[in-house]
Amino acid sequence: MTNPFTRRNFLSTAFNGLGSLALSDLLASESLGSPSVVDPLAAGQPHLPRRAKHCIFLFMQGGVSQLDSFEYKPALKKVHGNPLPRIPSISGELQGRLSFPHVAIGSPFEFQQHGESGHWFSELYPQIARHADKLAMVRGIKTDNQNHGPSTLHVTTGSQFPGSPSVGSWVSYGLGSPNRNMPGYIVIQDPRGAPVNGAAVWANGYLPAAYQGTLLRSSGTPILNLARPDGITAAQQRREFDVLASLNRRHLESRPDDTELAARINAYELAFRMQTEAPELVDLSGETQATQQVYGLDDPATAGFGRQCLLARRMVESGVRYTLLVHGVQIGPHSWDDHGDVQGGMKRHSREVDQPVAALLTDLHERGLLEETLVVWASEMGRTPFVNGAMSDKPGREHNSWNLVMWMAGGDVKGGSSAGETDEFGLRSVGEGIHIRDVHATLLNLMGLDDERLRYLHAGRLRQLTDIGGNVLHEIMG
Repeated sequence: MTNPFTRRNFLSTAFNGLGSLALSDLLASESLGSPSVVDPLAAGQPHLPRRAKHCIFLFMQGGVSQLDSFEYKPALKKVHGNPLPRIPSISGELQGRLSFPHVAIGSPFEFQQHGESGHWFSELYPQIARHADKLAMVRGIKTDNQNHGPSTLHVTTGSQFPGSPSVGSWVSYGLGSPNRNMPGYIVIQDPRGAPVNGAAVWANGYLPAAYQGTLLRSSGTPILNLARPDGITAAQQRREFDVLASLNRRHLESRPDDTELAARINAYELAFRMQTEAPELVDLSGETQATQQVYGLDDPATAGFGRQCLLARRMVESGVRYTLLVHGVQIGPHSWDDHGDVQGGMKRHSREVDQPVAALLTDLHERGLLEETLVVWASEMGRTPFVNGAMSDKPGREHNSWNLVMWMAGGDVKGGSSAGETDEFGLRSVGEGIHIRDVHATLLNLMGLDDERLRYLHAGRLRQLTDIGGNVLHEIMG
C-alpha cells in the first residue's frame, strides 16, 4: 500500500497552510475603509451609504438616572416608600440588592410628552425636550458590569476590561479624517477633571497609536507640547522637520513594514500643521455674543459644558471625524453618581447640560450640519427604582446595568423613534432587551461602517468593537 504521507505531500500541505495564513492576514488589513500605512488618517470610503460624516459622543460620567430624565414610570410613584413588588427572573447583583431591605423611590419630578413623537421628558430637560422629534430613544440597554470603572469602559470601548480601542478609535480606523490639519479624534473633558479610567476612555488599545483620542486642554496651549518653543520661528521649525523627515524616510526605506515609524513621520507633519489651526479652532472670541449666550457661556452653571459643546460644533466644521465630550469627574459631587439626594443631584447635573446640549442640536441644525453629524447621549449605566436601606429625607438610587437609556440624533437617525421597552418600574428591559454591543453596531452603521467588516488582526484573532457581533437597531434608522 502506498504511504500518503510522503515528504512531497507534507511540504505541499504545509506551504499551502502557511500561504492561507498569510493571505488571511493581508485580507484582514484590506477591508474597505482601512487606512493606508503611509498615512493612517487618510480619509477612507465607508462600507455603507450613510449621511453622517462626523460623530459627537456626549458621555455623562457617573450613571444618569433614567427615571428622572427620559423614563416616565407613574407606577413607581404608587409604591414610593415601600418595597417593590416581587419581580421574577431577576439575577446577579440586581437580585442581591433586591434581597436586602429597600424602598421604592418615585421620581420627584414632573414628566410631560413632547413633539409629535410623544417622547417623555422630565421637567429637568425643557430645552432638550424641544428637540424631541429629532431624537431616537434607546431604552433598557444592558452592560455587563454594575461598577463604574468596568461599565464606563464597556460603553466607551466595547469591553469592560482595559486594553481595547475606544469607539472613536474604531471610527477613525475605519474612516480616517477629512481634515489634514487636525487629529481625527478629539476629546474635550470636563474642565473640573478627568472621568473614571482617565485616558483609557479614549485610548487606541491594540489599534495603532494614530487612532487614539487627542485631549484638548481647558486652558493654556490646547494640546500638550503643541506650542512652538520660544525663539524658534515657523521657518526654522519647518527646516528642522524637513531634515528629520528625510532621515526618517531614509531609515524607513530599509524597513518598509515598520508602520510605527511611518506613523511617526506622519505625526510630526500633523503636529506642525496643527500649530496653526488648533489655537484658532479653540479660540471662541470670534463667536458672536448671542451664540455664546445660547450655549450658556455667560452662566457659571452652564459655561463649562457650554464651551465643550460649542467647541464640538467647531470641530465638526473643521472636519474632525469624532469628538468625545465628557461631563462629570470621577465619582464624587461632580459626577452623576447620586446614591443620596438624587433630587438635588439631578437638578445640578441637568442644569449644567440641558441648555448647552440643546444649543448644540439647534446650532448644528441651523447650519445644515446635523444631517451629517451623529450626536449620541450616553452614560455608563442607569439607576435603580429603589434605594437600599430605609427611607431618608434625601433618598438616592443604586447602580443599574440593566436599564441604561441613550438617545441619538442627526445623520440617518429616525427622529421621534424608539427602540427597547422597560417594565413598569423602569428596572430592566422587557423581552430580549438591547445589549450595549447592539448600540455600538448601530452607531458604526450610522457612520457607514459594517461592524462585521471593520476588524483588526490582534494576537492571532480578528477583533471588532462588538467582540462577538451586535444587532443593528434598524427601528431607529430612517
